[in-house]
Amino acid sequence: MAELEPAPAVVRYEYPNAGDLLHLDIKKLGRFWRPGHRVTGDRLQGSFGAGWEFVHVAIDDASRLAFTSLHPDERGNSACRALLQALRYYRGLGIRFKRVMTDNGACYRSHSFRRLCARLGLKHMRTKPYTSRTNGKAERFIQTSLREWAYARSYDSSEQRAKHLPAWLHHYNWHRPHSSLNYEPPISRAPLPLNNVLGLHN
Repeated sequence: MAELEPAPAVVRYEYPNAGDLLHLDIKKLGRFWRPGHRVTGDRLQGSFGAGWEFVHVAIDDASRLAFTSLHPDERGNSACRALLQALRYYRGLGIRFKRVMTDNGACYRSHSFRRLCARLGLKHMRTKPYTSRTNGKAERFIQTSLREWAYARSYDSSEQRAKHLPAWLHHYNWHRPHSSLNYEPPISRAPLPLNNVLGLHN
């Protein structure tokens, strides 16, 4: 009978103010020195042994303003560096955070990450095991970034792909309309006067 029970409805939530909650997540991407099979269709011409790089993502719950940084691994120290880089970026937009939400990955359970959150006065919230939808905003941002940046064109190498990330992220935050924001870009919810926003954009 349990198999016939409908799945529980997903409760959509949103904190009211930018800075109330920062979602964090990580996506592993393969490194390459020539276009891969997604573009060429030839699985025999891949960049074998090139390794991996890890996109650490952050997204503000209320505004959907996002930040990404590339790191060589998904260990605790890299997660700490990614968090500090994200917080520095958001401070430039007038946003200071109270909470962070992560999954239960080892890097987020590490002593170094827990100690950093405590030092910064951040409440660390973790999703329930095997329930990624609780961190759905980060998951959806990752899917958007894969579709519109990582797999959007044929890159000659992962280094070239990385160089395109800042420009795409700027487009996402400053120009891309979001249906959940009444088709305004995330920057429209930044807690900054218009003149400050225009100054940052220039």
